[in-house]
Amino acid sequence: MGYMETSATMTPIPAQGTAETPTASGHIEVRPGHCGGQPHVVGHRIKVKHIAIWYERMGMSPDEIVSSHPGLTLGQVHAALAYYYDHREQIDQSIREGEELADRIRAGAPSIFDKVRRRNAQDDPLPPG
Repeated sequence: MGYMETSATMTPIPAQGTAETPTASGHIEVRPGHCGGQPHVVGHRIKVKHIAIWYERMGMSPDEIVSSHPGLTLGQVHAALAYYYDHREQIDQSIREGEELADRIRAGAPSIFDKVRRRNAQDDPLPPG
């Protein structure tokens, strides 16, 4: 069994044979040391989970994804979605772990907007009012 590297944990992914495993008609591969060992589009650093998020959560069509990322082909996007649906539980877990990591990083940290407001308030010679 292989592993996907996400945040501080390692999530198992289905073993697929060799160290460099092309899947989904050669469009998707899982390669140790590339994209954290996560499934990605061959020749790109775009992970299957990115395409799944764009499609499922952001409502982008496959054509819109290709338009936004001109290096991708429609076949690659469809292969990534097929891979996602075949491995949905593992990829959704990887997405959740990424979100949890982002939440931990943001916890207690002011947003960039708050930082700018504070800096601008310090530069303002007149008090509010």
